[in-house]
Amino acid sequence: MSVLPTHHRTVTVRGHEIAYREAGPSDAPALLLLHGFPTSSHMFRDLIPRLADRYRLIAPDHLGFGRSAAPSAADFDYTFAELAALTAEFTEAVGLDRFALYVQDYGAPIGLRLAIAHPGRITGIVTQNGNAYEEGLGADAWAPVLALIEKRTPATEEPVRALRSPDGIRWQYETGVPAEYRDLLSPDAWHHDAALMARAGQDDIQLGLIADYGSNIALYPAFQEYFRTSGVPILAVWGAGDQVFVPAGAEAFRRDRPDAEVHLLPTGHFALETHAPAIAELIGDFLARRVRP
Repeated sequence: MSVLPTHHRTVTVRGHEIAYREAGPSDAPALLLLHGFPTSSHMFRDLIPRLADRYRLIAPDHLGFGRSAAPSAADFDYTFAELAALTAEFTEAVGLDRFALYVQDYGAPIGLRLAIAHPGRITGIVTQNGNAYEEGLGADAWAPVLALIEKRTPATEEPVRALRSPDGIRWQYETGVPAEYRDLLSPDAWHHDAALMARAGQDDIQLGLIADYGSNIALYPAFQEYFRTSGVPILAVWGAGDQVFVPAGAEAFRRDRPDAEVHLLPTGHFALETHAPAIAELIGDFLARRVRP
């Protein structure tokens, strides 16, 4: 199989430069890949070449992340509602009309907000540790976040601030990955994220977004209603060792979509770091069977 190149491009949306990766034929079925915290489209670097022979793949860096612009929290309202609206405008700017979604971590509430606002545009959903159920929230990992959501004070900010520290980022990559897969984890990934998270202004940007996560939990019932009524095909591919979004969140999709396909893989939160070939195979099979061109 020939490997098609990945292009690294930018487009201006609302005056902000949005960086994105793109690969595959322009007339192929499209897959929009939305990353999570604390990473960027860099997380899709191993997946994109494995699907680019059959699909048009586009992976933006959310505003404030990766190579995209990062206006200060005083100049942009960093909420999930705003990021979702910006993502919708991004899809129009790059010519995406109908597309499947790949969502992970923050990418889930951003992509699902887009889906419930524009249901006719979404052809399918691949969720890789992208949560939409309260039972998917790992109790220990979410305790400090829920405390911040309930009341934002210096005392509740401090433990959450640690999530974007070098050690906190590395924890998210390594936790839940069995010993036999540990040497597949590239340290470049968490060093890349840590460097970008250390930029000026990131403290206010990321604390603001984490404090706003409660708005996503409030929308979980609306997301679940969308799953029940839209007919959208769903593939849940989950790192079973994830302690941020635990496997119960993957299994819960079957409650609203009994035909949802759920696969638990022996890895952690960033499943692509160890299982990109297996995930690419599952996605290719799922989209070919379940999603109309």
